[in-house]
Amino acid sequence: MIPAAFEYKRPMSLEEAISHLAELGYDARVLAGGQSLIPAMRYRLAQPSVLVDINKLPNLGYMHEENGMLRMGALVRDTDVEFNEQIQRKYHLISDVSRVVADPIVRFRGTVVGSLCHNDPSGDWAAAAIAARAQMVIQGKNGPRVEAIDQFLVDSFATSIGEGEMAVEARFPMPNSLTSGAYEKIERKVGDYATAAAAVQIELNPDGTIKEAGIGITAVAHMALRVAEGENLLRGQKPSLELIRAAAEEARKIADPNPDARGSAEYKKDMARVLVGRGLIKALRRLNVVVA
Repeated sequence: MIPAAFEYKRPMSLEEAISHLAELGYDARVLAGGQSLIPAMRYRLAQPSVLVDINKLPNLGYMHEENGMLRMGALVRDTDVEFNEQIQRKYHLISDVSRVVADPIVRFRGTVVGSLCHNDPSGDWAAAAIAARAQMVIQGKNGPRVEAIDQFLVDSFATSIGEGEMAVEARFPMPNSLTSGAYEKIERKVGDYATAAAAVQIELNPDGTIKEAGIGITAVAHMALRVAEGENLLRGQKPSLELIRAAAEEARKIADPNPDARGSAEYKKDMARVLVGRGLIKALRRLNVVVA
């Protein structure tokens, strides 16, 4: 398939990019990795009149810790995350996700921020960002603003990015030594969309009770969802199999998938439950906590 005709602009500074977006409004789309946008254009599911290619912008490929946050610029590729030793050692949830996004060819060009902006109902990064309580930095003509991920992700393929704005950074809270996470995903074959997937993050108190919990599920509703009731059940409690089963059941309750070639709606709902449970057990094991 051939995309509809479009103009192409390649700004050399963030200010120039924002100026183009402000001038062109919703007719323009930002091109970073292009792993979602270009296929959508080829199938004419997206027909922007202008592409603003940000790949030549300086200083958007950074990834570093600052003020308690891991900051990822808009040009950080999935492979940058996947093979980063600090991520592998310290950010277990993010590391898990980075290894299973589509396939290596897609990960070579795809960006974390771009995936969050695309907000595909079956995307991997949105569930992880929900579980980790990430933030997004959005730049417009009036300067940057920061939004919690729950406000940023609005609906299927929709975010809070306004006309003339672009997301320039994703921020993930730095885990301490009592924090770990995991990402569990089932798919028909490597590179396929998830049949169901779950992201979890757990922080323990020094006495072994659960201080904070994050649970996100994806591919089982119109968009990635926070399992808030499951998180509430976990907080303040001593980890146990019974507790994990109860929290995981909350994922099954809120999942609302459509049946398709990957499985029935009931099957996907149950997989959401199973994957949340697996993720919680894995995250706790990474903290040397074995539940029984």
